Amino acid sequence: MLEAAASRSRGNEGRARVCARRAVGTALALRWSVGPQANAYQLLMRAAADSGLPPDVREAAQRLTRRVTEAHRLPHEEDPLDDARMLLAFLRPPGRGEGPTAGG
Repeated sequence: MLEAAASRSRGNEGRARVCARRAVGTALALRWSVGPQANAYQLLMRAAADSGLPPDVREAAQRLTRRVTEAHRLPHEEDPLDDARMLLAFLRPPGRGEGPTAGG
């Protein structure tokens, strides 16, 4: 998430979204024990479809998989970095404080 925030501050919103997706993908890979080389996009799609997760978590995961329009705009108002932070907070193991990956 640090790189996502840095990319945003440099005006590179596309890179910020990619970094946010990767951070959440890493957390999902750890949760589901699928290994660090798992595809973040596919893990987000799995989370979006997982009925065992709360609706807000599934919706945030789904938004992170959305493509920008031809005008390079997101098809929703929610901030992708906020979605990633919310997902990371949900996925954080109990008793773990907010670190650089989670807090951004």
